[in-house]
Amino acid sequence: MTEFFMPMIPPTVTAQEHRVTMKNGKPVFYDAPELKEAKAKLIANLSKHRPSEPFECGVRLTVKWLFPKGKHRDGEYRTTKPDTDNLQKLLKDCMTYCGFWKDDCLVASEICEKFWADVSGIYIRIEELQ
Repeated sequence: MTEFFMPMIPPTVTAQEHRVTMKNGKPVFYDAPELKEAKAKLIANLSKHRPSEPFECGVRLTVKWLFPKGKHRDGEYRTTKPDTDNLQKLLKDCMTYCGFWKDDCLVASEICEKFWADVSGIYIRIEELQ
C-alpha cells in the first residue's frame, strides 16, 4: 500500500483541454500552456512519492481532491466543475508517467471525491487488490 498527501492548490485544468491546429490539412492536437503547467505541477509533487517498484497487479486508487474553501464550509463536497472523471484522467496519466504502475489499466477500483477544505491538496492511497 502507498498513501500520501500533497499539499497544494489542486489544478482545475483537465486532460480534456487539448488544443487543435491544422497542419498540412490534418488536425494536430497539443497541450495548452495551462495544461502543461498542471502536468508539471502534478509530476513534480508525485515524483516525491513514487514507489520503489511500480505496481504490477490490480489496484484500488482512492483520491480526495481538497480545494481552497473560500466561502464554503471545511469538508463540504465540491459540486462544481471540474468533473471528477476529468481530474482523475490527468492525475492517472501523470502517475503512469512517474512510474506508479506500468499502465493505469491496473486501476480496477476507484474512489474519488472532491471537497472544499481549510488545507488544500490531494490525498492519494493505492492498495493492491487481492
